[in-house]
Amino acid sequence: MTLSPEGDAVSVLERMHQALNAHDIDAFVEVFSPDYRSEQPAHPDRQFVGREQVRENWAGTFQEVPDFHADLLRSAVTHDAVWSEWDWYGTRKDGSRLEMRGVVVMGVEAGQIAWQRLYMEFVERRGSGIRAVVQRMRSGEQTV
Repeated sequence: MTLSPEGDAVSVLERMHQALNAHDIDAFVEVFSPDYRSEQPAHPDRQFVGREQVRENWAGTFQEVPDFHADLLRSAVTHDAVWSEWDWYGTRKDGSRLEMRGVVVMGVEAGQIAWQRLYMEFVERRGSGIRAVVQRMRSGEQTV
């Protein structure tokens, strides 16, 4: 049976999700094409090419956050992309909490992730509120 492009994309997303929660670095890296391209549009200096960087990034995460867990909240497949909303969390070895939420948009080709645009951000529990954020938007102030 041959999967439709949509079915192939859903299958890749499911394999990625399972490998993340199993902390199976080999299965996780295998989901990515060798010439995988990663972009984080809000952080352009974080872009990279190649799945070996994926291995380095996530092997370190699995080691530092032994109870790392990924919840796939929603997903949708379009003709050329998979949109997915995630909640990533766990406890680091030093006892501090990891909490990230956001959206990942990916392109799937030949049963592997060819590219991704990640919009994942750390959860900010003690921010300055919406008024302060809007004021920064209006004034042109940028924070890092």
